[in-house]
Amino acid sequence: MSDNQNLLAEQRRALILDEVRRRGGVRVNELTRKLNVSDMTVRRDLDALARLGVVEKVHGGAVPVAEASTYEPGFEAKSGLELSAKEDIAKAAAAMATPGTAIGLAGGTTAFALAQQLLEVPDLTVVTNSVRVADVFYNAQRSAALGGVGPRPGAATVVLTGGVRTPSDTLVGPVADAAVRSLHFDVLFLGVHGISVEAGLSTPNLAEAETNRHFVRAARRVVVVADHTKWGTVGLSSFATLDQVNALVTDPGLPEEARAEISEYLPELVVAGEPSRTADI
Repeated sequence: MSDNQNLLAEQRRALILDEVRRRGGVRVNELTRKLNVSDMTVRRDLDALARLGVVEKVHGGAVPVAEASTYEPGFEAKSGLELSAKEDIAKAAAAMATPGTAIGLAGGTTAFALAQQLLEVPDLTVVTNSVRVADVFYNAQRSAALGGVGPRPGAATVVLTGGVRTPSDTLVGPVADAAVRSLHFDVLFLGVHGISVEAGLSTPNLAEAETNRHFVRAARRVVVVADHTKWGTVGLSSFATLDQVNALVTDPGLPEEARAEISEYLPELVVAGEPSRTADI
């Protein structure tokens, strides 16, 4: 951990969460020494992480919450985690979007961050099952119109599927499946609950898994956008194997051993801020 008092609260909490998960628990006095901050600051950070449901406070410290494979946190809870990593991932992934193409953008907080970056890519056709993602594009067009300039030239065309709304604010079920099944994407950007060699891509929501299967089948190229905490996590239902994925865009927090393992299975690994690793296959 960095011995830096000037870390932003979000960065500090991400470091604390990594330490809790890696070691299976930490004490407050250990964190104060590592982060060079006060006991009160650490306790506030632990309170914030506990409210998000990712750690459990115990006497003198905190331990990780053992999540069931069916547990699906809501959008707001997930949006408070790994903010800097998600922003960096979004910028790297947006560079992979070609103007004038059709893209699929499945739900999740990383996809939400990516949508904000894709506002700068002209003439996209975006198909999404995420209410939050659709709002990003709609609000950008509305803001431009209120400013008296109208939608900017080349603004994205957005298609929002129907369906039943999940805790992550995605639309799933037969209506969403039928909409996606009839379409074809140049590239799919896909956030995930978990990714591993054994389980591939997985989610705790059975209906979302089925909708994601249709997204994957409809895409010529599949790019997973996921921060390092998703590696090794397994949800209730798998919806794609790693050999169906063309690239993973992640952050520098991914351990070197995980990078080596991923590179054995995926044609391309993009770590935000680092040179892309392309497998020799």
